[in-house]
Amino acid sequence: MAHDKHEQVDAISGVTTTGHSWDDIQELNNPLPRWWLWTFYACIAWAIAYCIAYPAWPMVSSYTKGVLGWQSRDAVVADLDALKQQRSGMTAKLAESSLEEIRQNPEMFAFARAQGKAAFGDNCAPCHGAGGAGAKGYPNLNDDDWLWGGSLARIEQTVRHGARSTSDQGHSGSMPAFGRDGMLKREEILQAADYVRSLSGLPTDKGADLAAGAKIFADNCAACHGEKGLGNQELGAPNLTDKIWLFGSDKATIVEGLMNGRGGVMPTWHGRLDDTTIKSLTLYVHSLGGDQRP
Repeated sequence: MAHDKHEQVDAISGVTTTGHSWDDIQELNNPLPRWWLWTFYACIAWAIAYCIAYPAWPMVSSYTKGVLGWQSRDAVVADLDALKQQRSGMTAKLAESSLEEIRQNPEMFAFARAQGKAAFGDNCAPCHGAGGAGAKGYPNLNDDDWLWGGSLARIEQTVRHGARSTSDQGHSGSMPAFGRDGMLKREEILQAADYVRSLSGLPTDKGADLAAGAKIFADNCAACHGEKGLGNQELGAPNLTDKIWLFGSDKATIVEGLMNGRGGVMPTWHGRLDDTTIKSLTLYVHSLGGDQRP
């Protein structure tokens, strides 16, 4: 790179150069357009004025408030208060009505479902999916197969108090770890897994001793799942005959459950959500399950 301290003029453009050249290419000394400079200066002035007028700079324990005293948080609170005021009439009706009364009233039911859908998206969708279809270990709420019962009252109890959660009024009951706690041997667990698969018509291993599996089931599993494996909603014990599996129906998954137990946790929403929102959420979840609800 060559440096030339004397001012030079480019022969083609007639513009002075900076005196720098790279591979014989001269650097022209073109000033920035005036409109660009004034825009730049205006942006600087605007930034300074904005920092003075609005909250801007973080401090040790607070922040600069701005001379106008305006905050976006206040604007959001005002908007929410206006929305609550707009909905107050219908919200009051929901608060005063039973779940069945709301379900029978088309106007209230439509309002509750809309509010419940929004609450579901904010609080339940991370586990159950946006449409309630669930995932491995998280129940599908569309299929009429309810661990703890699908009536309005049972769904409300589940939403309000959770399952295996912090509330004393919530659902409780977990599947024991038969293998880990030494209640069953490995061979017995394999026999029980084959028998459980046979209850829903799934193929079993060649030569599987289903009679032995049936006895193991009767001695250890029937107390919760019932003699025929139809389940018990009071205990959250699933129906093992309906081909709907929360964790999977392959033998390895069933063996894993028998070895280490099962017991997912649903949070307690009482105290986190207000009563009207819980009602709306209950009605929305109830509506997902179709027409036949146990």
